[in-house]
Order: sequence, then C-alpha cells, then structure tokens
Amino acid sequence: MPTVSVKRDLLFQALGRAYSDEEFDELCFEFGLELDEITSEKDIISREQGGERAAGASDVVLYKIDVPANRYDLLCLEGLVRGLQVFKQRIEAPRYRRVKASGGETQKLIITKETAAVRPHAVAAVLRNISFTQERYDSFIELQEKLHQNICRKRTLVAIGTHDLDTISGPFTYTAKAPDDIRFAPLNQSSQYTATQLMALYKTDSHLRHYLHIIEDEPLYPVIYDSNGVVLSMPPIINGNHSKISLNTKNIFIECTATDVTKAKIVLDMMVTMFSEYCAEPFTVEEAEVIYPDGRCCVYPELAYRTETLSGDFINRKVGIKESTESIAGLLTRMCLRSEVTGKGDEIRVEIPPTRSDVIHACDIMEDAAIAYGFNNITRTTPKTYTVANQLPLNKLTELLRTDLAAAGFTEALTFALCSQEDIADKLGKNIKDVKAVHIANPKTAEFQVARTTLLPGLLKTLAANRKMPLPLKLFEISDVVMKDDKKDVGARNNRRLCAVFCNKSPGFEVIHGLLDRVMQLLEVPPTRNHGYHIQAAQDSTFFPGRCAEIFARGQSVGHLGVLHPDVINRFELTLPCSALDLDIEPFL
Repeated sequence: MPTVSVKRDLLFQALGRAYSDEEFDELCFEFGLELDEITSEKDIISREQGGERAAGASDVVLYKIDVPANRYDLLCLEGLVRGLQVFKQRIEAPRYRRVKASGGETQKLIITKETAAVRPHAVAAVLRNISFTQERYDSFIELQEKLHQNICRKRTLVAIGTHDLDTISGPFTYTAKAPDDIRFAPLNQSSQYTATQLMALYKTDSHLRHYLHIIEDEPLYPVIYDSNGVVLSMPPIINGNHSKISLNTKNIFIECTATDVTKAKIVLDMMVTMFSEYCAEPFTVEEAEVIYPDGRCCVYPELAYRTETLSGDFINRKVGIKESTESIAGLLTRMCLRSEVTGKGDEIRVEIPPTRSDVIHACDIMEDAAIAYGFNNITRTTPKTYTVANQLPLNKLTELLRTDLAAAGFTEALTFALCSQEDIADKLGKNIKDVKAVHIANPKTAEFQVARTTLLPGLLKTLAANRKMPLPLKLFEISDVVMKDDKKDVGARNNRRLCAVFCNKSPGFEVIHGLLDRVMQLLEVPPTRNHGYHIQAAQDSTFFPGRCAEIFARGQSVGHLGVLHPDVINRFELTLPCSALDLDIEPFL
C-alpha cells in the first residue's frame, strides 16, 4: 500500500479542526485508511542515518497514512482532505469542468509518426491562473512522484511532464529523434547535453538511473518541442530546465506520454482534479488538443462522469445490513459517489466522478457503501450455509508420503521451482528442444530461465552443496513440476512428482529400489504385472546404460529409477555415484 506523508498541522488546518492522535486514527479507520506512523523528518533521519545527520532537520510532526493502492485520489494532501471532508458531510463533492481557452488559442500537442515505435500516446491539459504556496508546490511535485511509482509503474506506462506555460509557446510537437540529435539543458542544469551524454550522466544518479533502461536501447528517443524549438522534456527521463515550474508559476502545461493511453488519461485526470481547486476559477481545467499522426484530434482532459445503476437489495445482501434505499444512497454520496434513488423499485443511480477510476464494477460501489456504513457497525451473524472443508486429495497424499519417506531414512529438501535451461537439459544429457519446458520471457538471472520439468536437478544441487556431510546422503522431494500442455487453457499444467536420490561410495540401486517398493506398499499397489506395478529395462540419457528401469503401474508408465550417468554426476560437481527415483504420484489418487 502506498504511504502518504502529510504535515499534521497543515492537515488539521485544511480539515478545519484539530484532532488528537487517537481521534484521527479512528477517523482514518472509518474512512478505510490506516494511520501507520506518527513521526517527523528529524526522527526519520535519526533512525536511518544516525543522530548526527539529523541535526538541523525539521521536527514538524508528520502523519504517515497507508492508502489503498487503487485510490489515486488520496495520494496527496488535497485529495485526502477533500475525501475526508465529503465523508464527514462538511462539504459536497466538487464538480470538475473542462473549459475552453479564454482569450487565446487552445494549446495543441502534435504527435508525429516517429513516436509509434517507442511511446505512441500523449495527453495534455492546462491549469490556468493557479496560486502556489510552498506547501502546495511540494504537494504538487510529490503527487507526480507517487503516481510515477504507482499507476505509472515507475514511468514505464506513463511519464508526467509539468511546464511553466508562460516560458514556452505552442503548438507543441511530440516526436522521436536519434539521441545525438537531441540537445537541451535538463532540469536544474545550466549546460546543454545531447541525449547520449545525458544517459551517461544519469547512470550514477540515485533517482534517475532507475528509468534509463526504458529507452536507452531504443534507436530513437521521445522528445517534446515548443514552436520555437525549445525542448520541454525527454520522457520518461527528464524535463527541460527552460520550462521548469516554480512558486511564481501561474499557468501550468501538463503533458503525459504513455504506452497505455487509458493509464495516461487517468493520470492526467488525477493531476488536474487534485490541484484545480487552486485555480482562479476552482475545479476548472483548460482543455488541450492532441493531434495524432493519422489526423485524429482528441481533446483532453476527459474529466468523464458516468452513471451506474444497482439495487439497494444487492448492497444489503453483500454487506450484510438492512438499510433503506435512501440511506444507502446517502452512504455512497459520503464516499464522493453522488447517488440518488430513481423511484424504480429499490434502484439507485450512482455517478462515478473522474477521480474514482478505481470504481469498475458494482462490487466496488458496494465496498464503498460498507466503508461508509462502518465495518464495526455490521452485526455479526452465524452463516446460514454450513460447509465442511476437506484437504485437497493430492495434498493429503503428499503429506502422508512425506512422513513415511522421512521414516524410511530420507531427508526432505525443498528446491526452487525455477532453474536454468542447462539444469533440465544439457546437464541431464538432453536437448532443450525436446524438453516440454515453460520458458520465462525475460529472466533476471541465468539461474531462473525455465520452470522445472523434473525435481532431480534441484536434489543434485543440494547434494553438491552438502558434500562434506557424512555418507550416505539420502534426499527426497515431493513437489510440482510444470509441463507444457496444449490441451490446457494456459498452455501448461502442474504435475506432482516424487524424486529421491541416494549418494554413497557405491550406487545403492537396491536402496532406491527398496524405496520404490515401500512407496508402492504404502499406496497399496501390489507387485504384479497386470493390476499392480513392475519395472522393465529402459534407456534414458540421464541414467547409466543398462542400469535404468521404467516403472509401470496399472498399465501406464509412471516414472524411472536407476544409477545416474557419470557425466550427469560430474556436471553437477559430484564425485560419488548416485542412484535416483523419479515417480509421478498423481495416477495413484
């Protein structure tokens, strides 16, 4: 959950009254939030860096409030105060309006076709005649950062640029150019750099280096110019210094470039709705036109209101309350969802404002009704339907086998479900093309490239890491492997398998064979060819030639056992012979 830090005194001033810490904690709980911590900048620095570094830091009390990850409208002081005031019925939820430019031309953002390969979408808007104080300015910058980390997925989906409109002139052009062809002075720098030089410069920057990977391998970098060729920004990395906003900024041009246009619209709506209250005409936003390469013209911000209808009975049943339709409409209105009774039975019409992009389904509206009603006020009742839980049969069988395998003298190991391609192919003497493995599209390390198709590599790695332990080494694991399966809707299936290995100065095939007999005895499968189990000679590149057997139970192949091939043992950095059992236990359910 995102955590929002707000100054306590500033918060109480905006709320119009002071609370004790306990009272405010209770208010947050009622509203579906959590007061996580009461601290100060001085305490934070002292705790993280030591008391000496904290000297001179502010000791203003800070409230750290945990906010649900889908409530983007509560990520700043303005949205938080507005939500709490509406919840306490001190104000009505404002109506946000998009207005045309007064006394001038509508600002335009022209997208060129070059952006299609790197970051094809953009939206824009203007906050006109805004009044900043230091606190408002800090909140404005902090909201950008919170959105970047949250819905923008660290700028990969959306990047926000804010500019002093009085220092630049439209129409603006959003295009993409070769890195060496882009040259400008970045934010808080006086010297000009090419995009190539900037990428090298920010490699060591503690903040910006985390975003370089988004475009650094692209042949073209996105960039926004004004009509005079001044660079506004190079998204998603850095804005230009020429158009940076300050406390004296009166008109702000906001642009959001994106790979996902829906996310971009939400982000733009959040930015303008949260701070439009500081405009000369509160809660109004000046529109901007975005012109796509195909000639389409879209006007932003959308600030779209929509209505949903649902029944009071639906909410009563789902929440477990018995409220009138009028009462439920009042509860929803307190959550910034203007609601009214339509008069058609118990139907309620709910208006979803542009600040509530989290409301997607009737269940989201029902959740807000429950929050407004108060979870502590819902009467506890005994469920009308009784159900008896049972353990999943496969898990029950697994637990029973684990106990008896441990009793047989084998030690259980739990290994990673992901492994390298070498582990399940080359090291076992197989070709990766013949292995029905599920591959990870973008693996972070060479150790985790595929989902394991056998438990054997994990156990052999465990043996290698414990070579100094007293002999013999006897390990087992019962876990899932993942196999490609075109018959499944996801293209793969899990398969529960049992694997055991025996490592000693002699291979110990008789030990592994005895373990198989014990497992079959526990599974009540007799050692007969027709209706029980038997083994017969087989060839497998993982096992020593002539010392491998295939296991058949009730007419189907269920696994292998045998002495491992010396090459397999060497590839896993082992020096002693090993025998192994690999068994599918699902057919025995």
